[in-house]
Amino acid sequence: MNILVFAENQDGNFKKAVFEAISYASQMSAGQISVVSIGKVDEAKLVALGNYGAHKVFNYNQDYLMNFNGELYSKVIAHAAKSCNAEVVVISNTYSGKMVAPRVAAQLNAGIAAGVISLPDTQAGFKVRRSVFSGKAFADVAINTSIKVLAITPNSFTIIESSNTCAVELADAGLSADDAKTKSIEIARASGKIPLTEAELVVSAGRGMKGPENWNLVEELADTLGAATACSKPVSDMHWRPHSEHVGQTGITIKPNLYIAIGISGAIQHLAGVSSSKVIVAINKDPEAPFFKAADYGIVGDAFEILPKITAAAKAFKAQQA
Repeated sequence: MNILVFAENQDGNFKKAVFEAISYASQMSAGQISVVSIGKVDEAKLVALGNYGAHKVFNYNQDYLMNFNGELYSKVIAHAAKSCNAEVVVISNTYSGKMVAPRVAAQLNAGIAAGVISLPDTQAGFKVRRSVFSGKAFADVAINTSIKVLAITPNSFTIIESSNTCAVELADAGLSADDAKTKSIEIARASGKIPLTEAELVVSAGRGMKGPENWNLVEELADTLGAATACSKPVSDMHWRPHSEHVGQTGITIKPNLYIAIGISGAIQHLAGVSSSKVIVAINKDPEAPFFKAADYGIVGDAFEILPKITAAAKAFKAQQA
């Protein structure tokens, strides 16, 4: 089975989700694992994708592809899929992935499954499991087309290192900037932080922190743990924190190994974005807060007293491990 993986990069660097996607593909098949990279990336980083199972990289680095454009990128990915006779195209279900995956499927007349959380079952056809209803349920989907597009959920699969020799081939889809009906005017990214969609540890807080002036307690704990920071919708609506940190049904959906919720009541809209976390810890002074029903561990008490103690304990533990 020939598989093509879309390797999304940011400023010439590959995200963790790319390594997950290539590892996923290598577990799916012992056949050819090809990768399509779009934009300027150092050749050494392209060759290093062999460490995760890639055999070949198609590198499209034309000037008109320097900024992400869903229309153009989907055409390039489809071109690469045809070049390597891919039977399956694997794309990480990130924001960019969500824009290109359906377009790629349309370009290739392929069936598509988004939010995939399992390796395919090929014993009788081709079936995958996907997360539905904001992580509240699962659906087993059969794809019957000759080409399949799988958009896999980030943080759902283990990165597995390999020792493949990876070749890099310069490629050109024969397109131009005029082939896109839409133009990217500006791309604004949060910098200097662990991306929420890739974070394995997340410390999040809500209105219980009483104001932005108290967020230093949240940030200190996050820094100590090496975690990303997040917030509830009311907090971002009141501009205490940037909207890029809003997790929930109308914000970012995350799946960290550990999610610490501080002063967040646990409304269903918030839980929809974090319920796939492997371990949830809720801290709230209200013993009836709904979050406690969803949490694996709960601490009833004042966050302003609890957070400094947790941070101190984490610092002491790290000092012992040093």
